[in-house]
Amino acid sequence: MGIGLRVPPARSRGQPLGRPAVTIIIGLSIVERRKQTQRGPVDFPRSHSAPVAERECKLRISAARSTPASPSSAVSSSRTTPCQTFTAWCNSHLRKAGTQIENIEDDFRNGLKLMLLLEVISGERLPRPDKGKMRFHKIANVNKALDFIASKGVKLVSIGAEEIVDGNLKMTLGMIWTIILRFAIQDISVEETSAKEGLLLWCQRKTAPYRNVNVQNFHTSWKDGLALCALIHRHRPDLIDYAKLRKDDPIGNLNTAFEVAEKYLDIPKMLDAEDIVNTPKPDEKAIMTYVSCFYHAFAGAEQAETAANRICKVLAVNQENEKLMEEYEKLASELLEWIRRTVPWLENRVGEPSMSAMQRKLEDFRDYRRLHKPPRVQEKCQLEINFNTLQTKLRLSHRPAFMPSEGKLVSDIANAWRGLEQVEKGYEDWLLSEIRRLQRLQHLAEKFRQKASLHEAWTRGKEEMLSQRDYDSASLQEVRALLRRHEAFESDLAAHQDRVEHIAALAQELNELDYHEAASVNSRCQAICDQWDNLGTLTQKRRDALERMEKLLETIDQLQLEFARRAAPFNNWLDGAVEDLQDVWLVHSVEETQSLLTAHDQFKATLPEADRERGAIMGIQGEIQKICQTYGLRPFSTNPYITLSPQDINTKWDMVRKLVPSRDQTLQEELARQQVNERLRRQFAAQANAIGPWIQAKVEEVGRLAAGLAGSLEEQMAGLRQQEQNIINYKTNIDRLEGDHQLLQESLVFDNKHTVYSMEHIRVGWEQLLTSIARTINEVENQVLTRDAKGLSQEQLNEFRASFNHFDRKRNGMMEPDDFRACLISMGYDLGEVEFARIMTMVDPNAAGVVTFQAFIDFMTRETAETDTAEQVVASFKILAGDKNYITPEELRRELPAEQAEYCIRRMVPYKGSGAPAGALDYVAFSSALYGESDL
Repeated sequence: MGIGLRVPPARSRGQPLGRPAVTIIIGLSIVERRKQTQRGPVDFPRSHSAPVAERECKLRISAARSTPASPSSAVSSSRTTPCQTFTAWCNSHLRKAGTQIENIEDDFRNGLKLMLLLEVISGERLPRPDKGKMRFHKIANVNKALDFIASKGVKLVSIGAEEIVDGNLKMTLGMIWTIILRFAIQDISVEETSAKEGLLLWCQRKTAPYRNVNVQNFHTSWKDGLALCALIHRHRPDLIDYAKLRKDDPIGNLNTAFEVAEKYLDIPKMLDAEDIVNTPKPDEKAIMTYVSCFYHAFAGAEQAETAANRICKVLAVNQENEKLMEEYEKLASELLEWIRRTVPWLENRVGEPSMSAMQRKLEDFRDYRRLHKPPRVQEKCQLEINFNTLQTKLRLSHRPAFMPSEGKLVSDIANAWRGLEQVEKGYEDWLLSEIRRLQRLQHLAEKFRQKASLHEAWTRGKEEMLSQRDYDSASLQEVRALLRRHEAFESDLAAHQDRVEHIAALAQELNELDYHEAASVNSRCQAICDQWDNLGTLTQKRRDALERMEKLLETIDQLQLEFARRAAPFNNWLDGAVEDLQDVWLVHSVEETQSLLTAHDQFKATLPEADRERGAIMGIQGEIQKICQTYGLRPFSTNPYITLSPQDINTKWDMVRKLVPSRDQTLQEELARQQVNERLRRQFAAQANAIGPWIQAKVEEVGRLAAGLAGSLEEQMAGLRQQEQNIINYKTNIDRLEGDHQLLQESLVFDNKHTVYSMEHIRVGWEQLLTSIARTINEVENQVLTRDAKGLSQEQLNEFRASFNHFDRKRNGMMEPDDFRACLISMGYDLGEVEFARIMTMVDPNAAGVVTFQAFIDFMTRETAETDTAEQVVASFKILAGDKNYITPEELRRELPAEQAEYCIRRMVPYKGSGAPAGALDYVAFSSALYGESDL
């Protein structure tokens, strides 16, 4: 019958045969036995405790060490004859070919069924039998069978074809026993023992835990039937309730074992219970034959269990890696999506018209810095750690490196993060610039309104006054007075020229700074300028008219004229003083405030002289009144040369005296506020000048630790964890500094000459420190994974670290190619250019031009690890498939746990070979894909 395996060609009698032929035959017998046992209602239970190496050792097949028993010993002298046992054993194989024997003495005489039996149990084709019924035809067929037996390394002593053809029972039984020894018992191997000893050791181990069972031989140890029941219960506890068996019921125990084995295990009944119990020493060969059937039945199940365990282990590793990949993809997508949503918000440079709206924008930005960004910084760090851990696990399990989907590489995320930080810095600079601009706009707008109001108050009524024709009915003195008053007005008008120009300059600056109420400012400024032009025109017209009248009228009061000439400048000085005392300012430091105080003190120093000038002007007015009284003139209620009265001067003087202490108080309050701001600057600078160097020192210390770690990995990890805890504990200082920084910004203080460290510098340094310690810890964790997976000792790791540090010239945790070559040569490697280039592709797959310590360890330990391979997984699937090149979904569900069976069914591609049933799956392509050797 065809089995589908390649076997060595048949050899002539007496020619030795190599051991591989034995291995193939027993392997086929196991497959055939497994096919039989699968027809039972319940599968064999499989042990999951023995390691793969031990189970493979148990299944290792070795050649027979002892010489088969001579034919003369084939027939026992005990009451129990092996005839029925051998007959049942032969029929258990012949029925696979659809036939059987009734009489072992007669049914093998023509050699046909003997040849068929050998084909079934060996899985090989024998020469075509002779179809004739003559004696020489029968002898020829028997000789073909005997030659085949001899070709398997079996010596047939005193057994000839003539004896078999003549129906010699003794010789026939001897031949069958030889076949049983060769094909059923000889290749049993348990811990370097074979044949009878191996089978006995297997029985002892399987029955050791059971009470009342002590297997020491193949005759008396089996008489009570408990040993057979124990073998069945050990592998199929669902078939026999061993607790209910009794030692005093041997016949019942034996019949129970025979019936269960025949019904569920496809092992025919070869022995008679009464015969075994009533015989002092049962036939050893009969019992060995029957027990060997149990060995082959259960050995196939154990082999399938080993294969299933290997597949489960490989699939579990692959599923875990896929889960890590999915988690990385999800975390990377979320982080990139957050960056994508945040960047447009930070790129928005649309300003607000009011200071309060811009303050809200600044508060939103502070919330982003305090609340929204820190968790994303942690996610970014965790993403890099997860990526490095996944790549390490993939390397250790010989899987291809993980390549994230497009746009989700660690470098892509780092580039996106750098872009975010650049936009963030630009947004913060823009916010501060906008706030300063709005501050200046508010200051300029208020100054414009004050100066415009003063000017409008001054010009109020001037056009009507200049348009009067009061000089038409006036006397000469009145005309002269009008003329002098007009001259004083011209002087006053010229003095206001600077104020008008200043108002126009303020309006121009507000327009340049894009003031949101520029339209109203422009309208007001235009009205002032138009009015000013009109005043100039009217002033010139009135002067011309008064000069024409001056020739007719020469009455002028010199004292009033002198009053007007001195009062007008003094009035301008008072207006200027009032304007200066009411003026608003914008300062940013104590020094600028002190400068204003100094100027104010200088102004106060001029007040005594101004008071003397006021007294002199009031003296002129007094002289006028005295002259009028002396000469009896009509008292003048007004001065014809000026509209300003002494009461006006006194009123403005009183206003100046009231405004001086008010401005004193305002300046002192501003000085106090600037002093508070200065204290805030110094307080922030004191902390920043301590925190900045501390962070820089910690970054350098972590860098030194990463380059020169000493001690065991656990000690290194403990030290790094302590460093990490110290850094975390230091976070309170950063938080205090953030509080001081917020106070400065709330006080609108944006510069600090007492420190070179800004809050942005501290934040960047702190994030760099957290990332550096996290990466160093991750590197040590990966070294622990590598050490445990590769079986490295701490001394080996220390030696690797010492070699790496010695050739790390730049002390940056990486070796350049020339340093790496020197390191390998120092360790005894004889490298050519081609071999070194091959090694560089292993340790530097991305062609970065450097070799990291992790890549160095991977290279040094690459050849020492014992890991499963694609070939081993293919061999395991082949066992589960019954030696077929394909496997069905039903076989996967029967042999593997439900979850992993469905995983295989989803991932396996359909089998494309010939002769496969519908739905057959290709396990070879699937196994290769697990190790990156193909692409499903």
